[in-house]
Amino acid sequence: MEIKITEIIGFEKKQSRKFPLVTAKISAGFPSPADDYIDKKLDLNEYLIKHPSATFFVRVSGDSMIDAGIHSGDILIVDRAINPGSGKVVIAVIEGEFTVKRIKVKKNKIFLIPENPQFKPIQVKDHENCEIWGVVTHVIHPL
Repeated sequence: MEIKITEIIGFEKKQSRKFPLVTAKISAGFPSPADDYIDKKLDLNEYLIKHPSATFFVRVSGDSMIDAGIHSGDILIVDRAINPGSGKVVIAVIEGEFTVKRIKVKKNKIFLIPENPQFKPIQVKDHENCEIWGVVTHVIHPL
């Protein structure tokens, strides 16, 4: 299924809240007891949101961006202040329909590329009403 945006959520910065952050490298193999310490605090707002007034969240459905790590039901963090250059994953509106794709500019032509081989790239035609709403900076999904 083509990926669609099912919900748009505004960003409202409330009181900052910091969480414990272990800065030592964590082994994916055998655990190291020497690394069992916390030496910093992490504020998710500071880490994930670079431009609060230009940031919003969207919930998506579909699987056309599965190879980019974007799954149906995920929440995407979108920043409108970032330049949507070639290679960026963007939220685009084409003829009134939202979509998530990787933008590619080639020989003065704009393509919106899915990250699933079952879907075809979209070439944005001159006559089409297309607007880039923002650049996806992070994906939030459960493991």
